[in-house]
Amino acid sequence: MQQDDHMSSLKTDLLKTSGTFNVLVGVTGSVAALKLPFMVSQLLELSGVDVRVVTTEHAKHFYNSAEVSVKIYSDKDEWELWKQRSDPVLHIELRRWADLLVIAPLDANTLGKIASGICDNLLTCVVRAWDTSRPLLFCPAMNTAMWLHPITAQQVSRLKEFGYVEIPCIAKKLVCGDEGKGAMAEVSTIVSLYHPK
Repeated sequence: MQQDDHMSSLKTDLLKTSGTFNVLVGVTGSVAALKLPFMVSQLLELSGVDVRVVTTEHAKHFYNSAEVSVKIYSDKDEWELWKQRSDPVLHIELRRWADLLVIAPLDANTLGKIASGICDNLLTCVVRAWDTSRPLLFCPAMNTAMWLHPITAQQVSRLKEFGYVEIPCIAKKLVCGDEGKGAMAEVSTIVSLYHPK
C-alpha cells in the first residue's frame, strides 16, 4: 500500500500544468548549497513558474530542507519508487516534467561526473537523460584552487559542447577564507537569466 501511495504522490507532484514553466533545480555538495532556500523562493516569485529540487546526498549537509518550500527528490526516492518493470523511473519522470534544469551550485565532483558521462546518483541520471533541446544552466562553485586546476576549464568546456549554458562563478572571499574566483554566481544573477518559453 505504501508503494501505491508513493507512486500516486509522484504522479500528482509531477503533473504538468498548462501554462506553467517547470524549473528543476539541481543542488550539489558545495557550501553554496546553503543558498537553495533563497533560490527556490526567488524562482517561485516569477509568474507561471513551478519548481522542484533534485539534491545529491552531500548537498544535504549545507541546507535545511524544512526551509525549502517545494518537493526535494534524492537518491532514496529513485530506489524506493521502482520495484518492478511497470513502475516509473524517477530520473525519467523528472526529465519529462522539467522545462529547464538549473544546477546551482555545481561542485567540482559533479562537474567531473557530468563531463565524463557518469550517472551514479539521481541528479547525474537526470542530466544524462536530459533532452538537449531544453535549456540546462550550470553554476560552478568551488574553492579557488580547485577552480584554477587545469582540468576544470576542460570540464566546463565539455559541458558547453553539450549545449549547456554556464553561469560563471565570481571572485570573492570564500567561506574557507580564501579570496578569489570560484564562488557561485549571486542568486539574483541566476534568477535574472531565467527565460520561460
